[in-house]
Amino acid sequence: TFTTVEGEEIAFKNILEKNKGKTIIIDIWASWCRDCIKGMPKVERLQKNNPEVVFIFLSLDKTEEAWKRGIKKYRPQGQHYYMQSGWKGAFGTFLDLDWIPRYLVVDKTGTIQVYRAIKADDKIIQEQLR
Repeated sequence: TFTTVEGEEIAFKNILEKNKGKTIIIDIWASWCRDCIKGMPKVERLQKNNPEVVFIFLSLDKTEEAWKRGIKKYRPQGQHYYMQSGWKGAFGTFLDLDWIPRYLVVDKTGTIQVYRAIKADDKIIQEQLR
């Protein structure tokens, strides 16, 4: 379960359903993560070059307050959700989450095509978006 910026709970499957038929890039990040923040300009370039792609940001901040401050400070453009379960929850375990930032690409059919990229300019992301 994730939390929206408005404070509502939402299941991951519902996030995907909301964006059905679209290519999605999922960016798992946190405002305390130096590599995540250093990668934001690359995410912005990716967005600029792929305006049809939906960007979903999943935060691993320690608190919802820190997450919201991070959105305000760094201004990542897209849909934002807070990962209540953190690293060790069901979603983090499913991903075998061991590092952030972590990028996933979900194609228009809802299939995860890129499962483990740690840089927004990773060639595997570029190839998948072509």
